[in-house]
Amino acid sequence: MHKNLYLIPLILMLGACFQAEKNCRNFRLGNYQFTTILGKDTLISRFERFENYEVEYFNQKIDTSTVRWVNDCEYILKNKNPKNMSEQKSVSIRILSTTDSTYTFEYGVVGESKKSKGTAKRIK
Repeated sequence: MHKNLYLIPLILMLGACFQAEKNCRNFRLGNYQFTTILGKDTLISRFERFENYEVEYFNQKIDTSTVRWVNDCEYILKNKNPKNMSEQKSVSIRILSTTDSTYTFEYGVVGESKKSKGTAKRIK
């Protein structure tokens, strides 16, 4: 029984070594680029995130969304000037992992189960 007590701290220490460090706060503000492939097309979106809003530049269009942080690694985007019903839906974004200049995230429409993943790269 006493031999097993020594194994518990060892297992906990080894488990901590395999956890990816997330520094989500480092990505609250800044300029980013997101590249995705849709069919045969490679699409590039650039966005600037400020304290309470985000401006996206995509396909020669500019969209502004409010940003509401749920916690350090999760936030909700809501389009400020929706032009149709789909643009009225909020998008949930959850940061899964970070590096010095990128973060991998999961995103989807609030209330829907379908999620997609992407990686954003800091450009400034």
